[in-house]
Amino acid sequence: MDTGSHLLFGVTLAGLSCLEPAVAGEPALAHAILAGTLIGSHAPDFDTVARLRGYSSYVRIHRGITHSLPALFLWPIILSLPIAAIFGVWDHLISLYLWTFAAVVFHVFLDLFNVYGVQCFRPFSKKWFHLDTLCLYEPFLFGIHTVGVLLWLLVWQGNSNSSIGMIFAWIYGATFAYIAIRSWQRYYLINRVKSELGRDGICHLIPGLSWFHWQFVLESEGSFFLGVICFGNVQIQEEYTRTNYTQGDSHPIVQATLTTDGVRAFLHFAQRIHVCWKEKHDGYEVQWRDVRFWHKHKLPFGVNVQLDRDMNVISDTLGWDKKAWDPPYV
Repeated sequence: MDTGSHLLFGVTLAGLSCLEPAVAGEPALAHAILAGTLIGSHAPDFDTVARLRGYSSYVRIHRGITHSLPALFLWPIILSLPIAAIFGVWDHLISLYLWTFAAVVFHVFLDLFNVYGVQCFRPFSKKWFHLDTLCLYEPFLFGIHTVGVLLWLLVWQGNSNSSIGMIFAWIYGATFAYIAIRSWQRYYLINRVKSELGRDGICHLIPGLSWFHWQFVLESEGSFFLGVICFGNVQIQEEYTRTNYTQGDSHPIVQATLTTDGVRAFLHFAQRIHVCWKEKHDGYEVQWRDVRFWHKHKLPFGVNVQLDRDMNVISDTLGWDKKAWDPPYV
């Protein structure tokens, strides 16, 4: 999810930790756990430093090894040891570790429900897993957790910390109930799309900010069908032909781009791939797109490769062709 939401959930996890008597009774431990959950809730996204080496490196690394199974256990160790030293809470190191661990796990858990996905089962599998259920920013989740923090700061300040813990227990109960409802909604809508279109295949849903507005991509044997679901009504808006892009099966102009850094990084991550090319006055342009991420008749995520007349690569550009605040929110 977005950075603001992850940090907010780090704060509310610290509030939830007040259910533990030792946390409720010792301010130093409470402050240490707040530091651990706040930093731990963002720690897996420290891989954004890969942007310094270029967007191709970022695509290869982001939500990969830093979100993997070993990382779930290593981040809390890396964080809890210095935090325990700073706050002088060595006697409660296990508690600090476990709450920091909860923050890291919850971060990866939420990213798993996003359309972008995570490689959360590395090193056993490099496959991207995504449950296509939650938006990058979920107004409902952000709202109820913000209310909890405001109650903590403005209403319950100075009162029993255990009461605060119960408030956040209810908030986290509502959080998991919301995720369960959205998961059921996704399952229902996938079947609805396949029934309405009369086709089988892999169906991806892209949730919108509204509970009643989704986008979908249905991959059939020869085409990608793109459309929207608005209040249960299924509408097809685009159809793209599936094309071969592997070495030896694709057009020579497409094959000429397979060795570029941008295309290799794109193929590392993309799943529903559409590739096309067009002739220009000084050569050719090849466009690679992941059709999962579409909006208003555009495919904003992919790589453009410029070739000269002899099919030599001139340049390749990988990234998003949209504003950060425009859909899709992944």
